Amino acid sequence: MRYVRMPIEVESPEEYGYGRIRYNLSESSVADRSVAGLGLTIPDLTLLYGEHRGGGELRRLIAETSGGVVADDVLVTVGAAGALFIIATALLGADDHLVVVRPNYATNLETPRAIGCAVTHVELDFESGFRIDPQAIAAAVTSKTRIISVTCPHNPTGTMLSAVELGELVALAKARGCYLLVDETYRDLSFDGPLPLAASLGEHVISVASLSKAYGVPGIRIGWIITRDTALQERFLAAKEQISICGSVIDEWVGEQILTRRDELLTPTLTEMRRRRDRVTEWIAGEDLLDWVAPSGGVVCFPRMRSEPRGGTDAFYKRLLEEHGCYVGPGHWFELPDTYFRLGYGWPTAEELEGGLQAISAALRG
Repeated sequence: MRYVRMPIEVESPEEYGYGRIRYNLSESSVADRSVAGLGLTIPDLTLLYGEHRGGGELRRLIAETSGGVVADDVLVTVGAAGALFIIATALLGADDHLVVVRPNYATNLETPRAIGCAVTHVELDFESGFRIDPQAIAAAVTSKTRIISVTCPHNPTGTMLSAVELGELVALAKARGCYLLVDETYRDLSFDGPLPLAASLGEHVISVASLSKAYGVPGIRIGWIITRDTALQERFLAAKEQISICGSVIDEWVGEQILTRRDELLTPTLTEMRRRRDRVTEWIAGEDLLDWVAPSGGVVCFPRMRSEPRGGTDAFYKRLLEEHGCYVGPGHWFELPDTYFRLGYGWPTAEELEGGLQAISAALRG
């Protein structure tokens, strides 16, 4: 493995220092929750080795809230990042080939590079609405392709596949004898309702998700892999056992409480995120220096500058942070030009979001 630190992590707000940022619009989740804010009192848990697959009740709740699968199809992991690492290292080697869409969440790109497998990026472009084109995916598949990797809802653009397009990808992967990996981390934040769980559509389909983004609990590190292929599930379990054996019993207990109250927590979150998307839509409509593709899910969008700002993009980001205290995710986090940036509208308070939007407009004009 040839590990290289990813820009999105090197330049993350937690590395830069939250206290140095006034308007943090770089985050990709809803606001972080606290134990007290969730109304939880952690009981006197025995800090033992837990079930290697993840606690039975937690896996049952994940399966129940996902739909179309059972608890035995679920492997609990250390966040979605841990899930993606397990899948890549379990299925890809130097002689294999991966087809992955770009831009993308950095781990979906960097871990395969560290493994040394061949990678074909299917570029999603602004002009087509960042649409994932099944025909473009099909053209990239070779006899050595092991995995087709997509995200839905997409990070960083917030766009989504249609049910028909998802079905086409499921059929394509089956016909070409490879796995379809769908990163569904934002599935619970699909504004017009979620697509069917991808893993429920075939044994060759793998779903990945977590509690981090939609529920505001990235600190408990609860993610999961779902596959109906029992042999593949055992391989992923073997990987997990060699990495961490099991998960944290405290984290898993908190995860159970959250999923037990899923609708109570998620319904107001979706209402608020739709309202915030509408506010960003209104701002973009009045901002003649930016263009965007409106998101259909998640809490991020990916605006594009219509032209280079005064002094260039480096000067823009410097002004934005140093003069206005606002932080966004520049395009190079996603291997695109810095005329793009990821704007997260779910994490800041409503007042901070408003301040951040005005800061971006001011910094664009110098």
